Amino acid sequence: MKTILAPIDFSAVSNSVIDAARMLARAVNGRIVILSVVQPPVITGDFSPMLENIGAIIDHQEKTVSRHLSRLAQRLATPTLSIETVRDTGLPAPLILEQAKKCDADYIVMGSHGHTALYDLIVGSTTHQVLKKAGCPVMIVPPPMKKAARRKAKTR
Repeated sequence: MKTILAPIDFSAVSNSVIDAARMLARAVNGRIVILSVVQPPVITGDFSPMLENIGAIIDHQEKTVSRHLSRLAQRLATPTLSIETVRDTGLPAPLILEQAKKCDADYIVMGSHGHTALYDLIVGSTTHQVLKKAGCPVMIVPPPMKKAARRKAKTR
């Protein structure tokens, strides 16, 4: 049985990632491991005294993500499709790569937020980092088109 790792962040592209992972799982008789990484906020100099309760904030995020993952797994569960969920905390790209090794992923299906190349150059892209270092094929799902862009595409 093939394993498909589907990292999601519950953004607009997450539903498309899940749909693509489900189609791939059906095609290769695979199982899906849905991963969501809680990224702790970056704390810098002057703001650190204001964030004394950072542990409580992260704990709340972790519980919320765990609840969402549980609901998602229940919604997707079928007798013919095996779904597992994993929640982790830290930097997304290294944790996605680590989980891919842990679950012996045959494929990674993940989304792109559609940022500009300049944004990715300055800030970096989780998808780009995973794509460069993954030991298995990576399928990148584009972000959903906005209504105006869909209308333009249809008229061409």
